[in-house]
Amino acid sequence: MGFVGLGAMGRGMTERLVSEGFGVTAWNRSPGPAVELADRLGTTAAPTPEAVFAAAPVVHSMLADDAALLSVFDDGLLAAVPAGRVHVNHATISPAAANELAERHARHGVGYVQAPVLGRSTIASTGALLIVASGDGPSVAAAMPTLERLGQRVWNLGADPRMASLVKIAVNYSIINALQSIAESVVLVESAGIDPEEFVDILTHTAFSGSVHRGYGPIIAGKRYEPVGFSMALGLKDLSLAEDAAETLRVTLPIAPVLRELFETALADPELRDLDWSAVAEVTRARSHEEGPAR
Repeated sequence: MGFVGLGAMGRGMTERLVSEGFGVTAWNRSPGPAVELADRLGTTAAPTPEAVFAAAPVVHSMLADDAALLSVFDDGLLAAVPAGRVHVNHATISPAAANELAERHARHGVGYVQAPVLGRSTIASTGALLIVASGDGPSVAAAMPTLERLGQRVWNLGADPRMASLVKIAVNYSIINALQSIAESVVLVESAGIDPEEFVDILTHTAFSGSVHRGYGPIIAGKRYEPVGFSMALGLKDLSLAEDAAETLRVTLPIAPVLRELFETALADPELRDLDWSAVAEVTRARSHEEGPAR
């Protein structure tokens, strides 16, 4: 098995594959993470992406964004890949980029599966991720044995690689809205002197018992924004993807401009920009405190 891109999520997913008995050949643009995994887990550190494809029939990747994927998986690389290999991309990218990548891979006889993951990097090594996948049937079938070990559930959304991208973008947009909803509710009860952590306990035992509220509610209530499970900058990237998809599909997202202003404010604040994306809640907290108590 191959893996390209060893940030927090990629490292966790590689750890999961090793724990499930897969031999993994891995590459990262900065070699340190690949060497560290080789020393710790017995994986093989590859010198180039081409070497990963040479060693593995199925190669998974987790890179940051459209630009990174399109730069690494260019025609030069794909022309050197042995025919019949499959690339499974787990990054959240635009539908247009997913389509472009699928077309590039097809030109060179390389399978392509768009398979973004749902879940924080802190659970990537446990097999608890959720995965939405789309791509041509034979490539998805080739990827499924590892997808089913990386995630607790895999949804196959059909042959169009854009569909998995769009679903992941929509899920992240819902999470961003939930972060702000939690923030506003917490600020509301805090202003009355109610313990925010007790409030979140009540909230998540009633109508909001899902993983987003149970996961991020305590983080926001207790201001526990480290370690970072997902960065503030990536949060704004995903919001931008939702805005771009909405424009393409001629859909109006009335709350998106408000969320953009909040994320841009958080990223401009040196005390917030390097924290978990849920720290965007602190913008609402700060503004509430600035306004002072009601009279």
